[in-house]
Amino acid sequence: MGKIPANPPKSLPQRKENPNLLSKIRKEYVSFTFAKSLIFDPARLPLISVLILAAELVLNVFIVQNVPYTEIDWKAYMQECEGFLNGTTDYSVLRGDTGPLVYPAGFVYIYSAFYYLTSHGTNIRLAQYVFIAIYLMQLMLVLRLYCKSRKIPPYVMAITIFTSYRIHSIYVLRLFNDPIAILFLYAALNAFIEGRWTLGSVMLSLGVSVKMNILLFAPAILLLYITNLGWLKTALQLSVCGLIQLVLGAPFLLTHPWQYLKGSFDLGRVFEHKWTVNYRFLEPEVFESKVFHLALLGLHLMLLAVFASPCYKYFQNYCRLRHLEMMLVPQIEAQNKAEKEKVKKPKKSQAQALPPSTAATKADEEKLSEDQEKFLKSFEKGMKKMSGKQQGNVERNAAVAAEPPATNSVTNKFSIHFDRSTQLALLPIFLSNFIGIVCARSLHYQFYVWYFHSLPYLTWYTEYPNSLKFLLLLLVEFCWNTYPSTVLSSLVLHSCHLILLVGIGKKMFRRIPDLAQLNKTN
Repeated sequence: MGKIPANPPKSLPQRKENPNLLSKIRKEYVSFTFAKSLIFDPARLPLISVLILAAELVLNVFIVQNVPYTEIDWKAYMQECEGFLNGTTDYSVLRGDTGPLVYPAGFVYIYSAFYYLTSHGTNIRLAQYVFIAIYLMQLMLVLRLYCKSRKIPPYVMAITIFTSYRIHSIYVLRLFNDPIAILFLYAALNAFIEGRWTLGSVMLSLGVSVKMNILLFAPAILLLYITNLGWLKTALQLSVCGLIQLVLGAPFLLTHPWQYLKGSFDLGRVFEHKWTVNYRFLEPEVFESKVFHLALLGLHLMLLAVFASPCYKYFQNYCRLRHLEMMLVPQIEAQNKAEKEKVKKPKKSQAQALPPSTAATKADEEKLSEDQEKFLKSFEKGMKKMSGKQQGNVERNAAVAAEPPATNSVTNKFSIHFDRSTQLALLPIFLSNFIGIVCARSLHYQFYVWYFHSLPYLTWYTEYPNSLKFLLLLLVEFCWNTYPSTVLSSLVLHSCHLILLVGIGKKMFRRIPDLAQLNKTN
C-alpha cells in the first residue's frame, strides 16, 4: 500500500516543465538585454528585417496614396517602347519627349510589359504599386546580404532606410529604370554568395541590359570570378553574360546593329550641366569638355588599380573560408548530432547499440582533428582582424563559438557562422561601384539608388566614430535632396565621398591576415 508506481503518468512531468519553459521564455525574450540586442546586435537583423519590410510596405502605400506623382521620364519611356511595339528596331528612330532611347534591349522589353500592364502607360497608380513590389524585393535582397555579413547593427539599417525621402521618391513617385537595374544587381550578388555562379551571371547581365551603370560593379566581380573559379570558368561566366546580351539585343543587332550599339552603350555621352548633382561648382564649358571627361576616366582607372591588391586579398580569404566551410560543416553537424544523442541516452546504451568496431569508427569520423579545432579558434581572431573593431559581446557572439559546452548546458560543441565571411566579398564589390560614383562626370538624382543601399556598409567599415558616420550619411542625404543642386551641396557631396574613401583606404591597406596561415601561427 502507498507504493509509488514505477512508471508515473507522463502528464506529471509535463506540468512540472511548463512553468520552467515559460520562465525560460520570459528570461530570454522579455528582458532589457533582449530588447537591447534587437537594436545593437547585428545577429538580430534577420528578425528586424521582417519588421522593416512590413513597415516599408505600409509607408510606401501611404506615400502613393497621399503624395502627388511627378512626371519626369515615364511618358518618354512609354513612347520609346511604343515605337518598338509598332515594329521599329532602329534605335536612331526610337524617341520620346525627353530625347532618344539610350538604354539596352532589356529596358525595352521590361517597359513594354509595363506599357501593356498599365493600359499604354496611362494607369500611373498601378505602375506605382508595381514599383512598390520592386522596391520591397530589392530591399529584401539587400537585407539578406546584411544579415549574412552580421556587420551592421539593426538600428543603423532602420534609420538609414526609413529616413531617405529621395530613395522613396525615386522608386514610387518617379518610376525610373535605375531601381530595376539595381534589383537585378542585388539578385546577382545573392546568387554569387550562394555559389550559384551561372544564375548570378545571368542576373548581372540582365541588370546591364536595363542600364549600363551596373558595369561599375564589373571590375570587382571579375576579380571575384578569377579568385573563386579560375581563368577557364571565368571565361565561361563571361560568355554567359555576353550571350544574354546577344539574345536580348538580337532584334536590333540583326537589323540596325550600329544604331543599337551606339544608342544603348554610348560611353561618351555628354550630360547636361543643369541636371548634375556633383559638379554644380564647375562652369558648363569645363563640365562638358572632353579633357575633363578623360581626366575623370584616368582617375577612375587609377583608383581601381590602387585598390586592386587589397580587394584581391579579401577575395582570396573569402574563397578559402568557403572551401573550409564545405570541408568542415559535415563534420561539425555529425559531431553536434552525436553530442545531442549523448544527452538523450546514457553512454553505455549507445555503446551497446553498435558493435565495438562500428562505434569506434563512428567516433573517429565525428571527432574533429586537433588541427581543425585549432583553426576554428583562430578563425575568430582572423575575422576580428578583417572586420575591425568589435562591439563588445554582441560581435564576439556573432563570430565563432569554438569552445566546449558547459556541463549539462548546450548540446552543440561547435557553431560557426561561416556566412559572416560574406563581409570579405561585399566590401570590394561595393567599393568598386563607389569608386565609379566618386569619379562620375555627372550624377543625376535617380543615380542615388546606385549606391544608397551600400552606404551603411561602406561607412561602418571605416574606423570613424559613430557620430561622424551618421553625419556623413546625413550630409549625403542632404545633398541628394537639394534641388536644384548648388555649389555648396555639390562640394559637400564630394567632401563626404572623399572622407569615406580615405576612411576605407586607411583601414583596407593595413596588413590583411592570411587565413590560410592562421592555424600555423596559432
